[in-house]
Amino acid sequence: MKNNTVLQLLEGKKLHQDIQISGWVKAYRSNRFIALNDGSTIHNIQCVVDFENTDEQILKQITTGAAIKVEGTLEESQGHGQKYEVVVKHIHILGAANPDEVKKTILQPKKHSLEKLREQAHLRVRTNTFGAVMRLRSQLSFAVHEYFRKNGFFYVNTPIITGSDAEGAGEMFKVTNYDLNNVPKNEEGRVDYKEDFFGKETNLTVSGQLEAETYALGLGKVYTFGPTFRAENSNTSRHLAEFWMIEPEVAFCDLDGNMDLAEDFIKYVLQYIVDHCQDDLEFLENRLLQEEKSKPEKDRSPMKLREKLDFVLANNFKRVSYTEAIDILKKSKPNKKKKFNYIIEEWGADLQSEHERYLVEKHFKCPVILFDYPADIKAFYMRLNEDEKTVRAMDILFPGIGEIVGGSQREERYDVLQSKMKELNIDQEELSWYLDTRKFGTCVHSGFGLGFERLVLFATGMTNIRDVIPYPRTPQNADF
Repeated sequence: MKNNTVLQLLEGKKLHQDIQISGWVKAYRSNRFIALNDGSTIHNIQCVVDFENTDEQILKQITTGAAIKVEGTLEESQGHGQKYEVVVKHIHILGAANPDEVKKTILQPKKHSLEKLREQAHLRVRTNTFGAVMRLRSQLSFAVHEYFRKNGFFYVNTPIITGSDAEGAGEMFKVTNYDLNNVPKNEEGRVDYKEDFFGKETNLTVSGQLEAETYALGLGKVYTFGPTFRAENSNTSRHLAEFWMIEPEVAFCDLDGNMDLAEDFIKYVLQYIVDHCQDDLEFLENRLLQEEKSKPEKDRSPMKLREKLDFVLANNFKRVSYTEAIDILKKSKPNKKKKFNYIIEEWGADLQSEHERYLVEKHFKCPVILFDYPADIKAFYMRLNEDEKTVRAMDILFPGIGEIVGGSQREERYDVLQSKMKELNIDQEELSWYLDTRKFGTCVHSGFGLGFERLVLFATGMTNIRDVIPYPRTPQNADF
């Protein structure tokens, strides 16, 4: 007989039929009632055992955490709390779980701190919270691909190992095949990469953007969705050393079109989980409400999780120039009273998370798109405006998160791009392939990058980015 899932059984379509289901025991009470879960839904299904006619050795092995297979019939429940239950005919123990060992783990059915769950990241997906988060993450991933497919984009896989630094930040993980105890040096005493595997210095990618641009200038509309790496020593609730990035690039598209695309995309994927993940969203919303009870009133979210999602879906994102934003921040109370950690004194300041969240949460009270940033604080590939002070860049800021999207209209003019690279000492020979795209049929084109974990963070209401990726990679932490 084919296995059913808990989700399928709870739909009630197999009522009065013989069924088979496998899963893990979440609870076992009164020697009669098994709460069984297989990961397909936040909900368990109750399996009712005829303990008087079941082998005692089997009953002893029905413990929290054990994997079992149940054969029986699906019936309407006689008790409260569930609509359907399985009347058990046979139980097979697939994998036992020693109760004394379970007590040492987060599988023990009681409330555990998120810190404790991180210590046992290999088991945390078996908890309600992480089951819900990871199902939502999976659904969001699907929605990402569905949106781009429906809108005529082609999925491009850009290199993980690269010789270029798209951000110009230099905070990259080096890739080498050398024995680190015996690294060849050149006459200048520097590492001689000519003998290394790739014959040159290489790193893990910080972005697939530059390569994606080249494909947009042949396929029209492309996107990447893959892992990226930053060697930043940032021990914060918003940063990871390894994370997933969504990066569309579109030919014949200016900054306005880019902002339209980003807003439409975000609303699509959030609408998708609202339509398909209500059970998990309800659980995570209630979890967040319980968590916030311990916080002072002023630190609590003004909206419940699903209200926040509905609010983003129902409202247009506010579009504000960097110059206007600086003016608002300079005149703000936190700035005047020096409550900001970074005081805004003049135009040209690089906005911090506290400034972004003030604009979104206090001033405009809706998602905000900032555009036309100072050229000095943005990357070389962003299109220079006519004022020669600002570039056609845009960031999308979200409540509770700060920046969730960063993008720009790309500099399509060969001479201007070459001049900017020279000014910033960027190796033109190393990026000659990138410059080529401006020599052979250049055109206006734009794109953006969205850190997938920050999107999941917003969608789930979790407060630490380490809790929305299966195995977080952070400074001094590469466990599991």
